[in-house]
Amino acid sequence: MKQTAVVTAGTAGIGLETALGLAAAGLAVTVVGRSAERGARAVERINATGPAHPARFLTADLASLHAVRALADRIASEGPLTVLVNNVGAMFAERQDSVDGIEASFAVNHLSPYLLTELLIPTLRAGAPSLIVNVTSGSIGVAKRTFDAVEPPGGYYDFHWYGRAKLANLAYALDLAGRLDGTGISVFAADPGGAATDMTNGTMRDPRIVSPGLRLLWPLVQRKFERSTSGPASVAAKPSIFAATDASLVGRTGLVIGPRAHPVAPFRAATDPRIAAAVRRLSERLAGSANRSA
Repeated sequence: MKQTAVVTAGTAGIGLETALGLAAAGLAVTVVGRSAERGARAVERINATGPAHPARFLTADLASLHAVRALADRIASEGPLTVLVNNVGAMFAERQDSVDGIEASFAVNHLSPYLLTELLIPTLRAGAPSLIVNVTSGSIGVAKRTFDAVEPPGGYYDFHWYGRAKLANLAYALDLAGRLDGTGISVFAADPGGAATDMTNGTMRDPRIVSPGLRLLWPLVQRKFERSTSGPASVAAKPSIFAATDASLVGRTGLVIGPRAHPVAPFRAATDPRIAAAVRRLSERLAGSANRSA
């Protein structure tokens, strides 16, 4: 049976490099993004490498829960799925809402991959052995760890809110691994360690993304950001590619693959069952009727 992969935000940066790696491993790759023009360029680049199966592009605005549901329906209608890489990520220097009226950082970085994953679990089961890879971030270390509501108490500082959304998504991934254990679906998280991408180049130079205390140290903080986001996207994609293709992971689940493309200890808060339960309750309330099939 042909092995298939879906990579969200796969038209540039880490997502495109991940798609290239999966195509080189013999998977039939679908990249998802908002721009048809960028999608066409991505498909052209992947197909220029002579993959075993031609790549394709699907348009979806992953800030919209309606669009996520439509995307899941489209993918599910086409048969079993082998690999789902939730690579989507976004930072916003100023607070804004998604089209659903949900704070955008949480909506894009956690709720969108959460809903897409839940809706595609039956399709992944049909493609088993299959796997899910959620791309995480070192920014979870500065995240507030409360998930009673979409927005944490205090002001809006997107690096911290981005980290909180990524913490939610990591806690979800590790919890999901336990939930799906024995179903033939493995779940991993991949930490790219940072790279020079459209997201980092567009927001990591703005002091408004960090809390007032860190702004006082902005020259030092900015230098750290610059160092951590100066590498090539091809290197940052290696943890996701490793998680999706390496034979040493067959039969394993619930692992975090670090920037050097080998398993690392997960961030401790992401393993807290109370945080996982709070994330699950909040996600289910916001996303509505995701298909709970496990």
